Amino acid sequence: MKFSFFFSLKHAVFLLLTVMFTACVDVEEYSSDAESNMEALWTIMDEHYCFFNEKKATLGVDWDEVHERYRRNVSPKMTGYQLFEFLGNMIGELRDGHVNMSSSFDLARNWSWKEDYPTNFSDTLQRKYMGTKYGISGGLSYRILDDNVGYIYVGSFVDAFGEGNIDEVLYFLASCNGLIVDVRNNGGGELSEATRLAARFCNSRTLVGYMAHKTGTGRSDFSAKEEQWVEPSSNIRWQKPVCVLSNRGVYSAANEFVKYMKAMGHRVVGDTTGGGSGMPFSAELPNGWSIRFSACPMYDVNGICTEEGVEPDVKVGITDEDFAKGVDTIIETARQLLR
Repeated sequence: MKFSFFFSLKHAVFLLLTVMFTACVDVEEYSSDAESNMEALWTIMDEHYCFFNEKKATLGVDWDEVHERYRRNVSPKMTGYQLFEFLGNMIGELRDGHVNMSSSFDLARNWSWKEDYPTNFSDTLQRKYMGTKYGISGGLSYRILDDNVGYIYVGSFVDAFGEGNIDEVLYFLASCNGLIVDVRNNGGGELSEATRLAARFCNSRTLVGYMAHKTGTGRSDFSAKEEQWVEPSSNIRWQKPVCVLSNRGVYSAANEFVKYMKAMGHRVVGDTTGGGSGMPFSAELPNGWSIRFSACPMYDVNGICTEEGVEPDVKVGITDEDFAKGVDTIIETARQLLR
């Protein structure tokens, strides 16, 4: 998965220097045996990961206790595969989809943020609503539903779509009474794409949240919260009611998009998003494995961290009864709200 976040030049320089410094420390202080790799991984996370307080409050994760427990069980006799699983389990204690460790043979990841919840999305149902005569423009799929409600599905922010793509879609849907923007199962991608799309739904510069930056190695070493703003697009902008559809599969840059749209006053319908609201940081272990995780937390307009997700305005899931009838409960709820 690819992530891109905007931040100031001074913060970019700070992060670059931090990565360089961390790499030097790893080489000087750690060998490549199992215990050294475990200590290096724990320390890198301890000094740069940004959600320890949130994970302790929501999951009861005590990172010091995790260290002691895994230190007692690490063994010099572990094979590479065993060590990879062992360290993957250690970082998995955080249950954070942005915490990933990669080797030449596997990727350690935790997707419990979405796998432990109802999907509230069905490809089968969506095909029924989309039919066969729908448009595709860049990464946007769109059509007009039979009650003159526009529908756009944005499955990812990984692949870029241009301003012209959005213009064509909004122009085609201009006669509709309202619009559904469905980002369910959008796992993220480029924040610039999420911002580009959100800019079509505001008419003035809008405060959409805050971001803080890691300023030191202490777990509470953060800058003051800095404001996040969305500037209205100079291209076609939507002026009619909008509903944004969400589920637990909405993550990272898509999580930010839902946060932006909610801050602009558009209604979010469906389930709580999956979260993943941190700017990524990367480092390398002594044995060459890579670790990537969130280092800069993001917040909504009320200053609440969105790592655990953004709550919908109208909470609703796809019911078994509706699914059996070929009905998407979330789409139908949004259509009722837009009528």
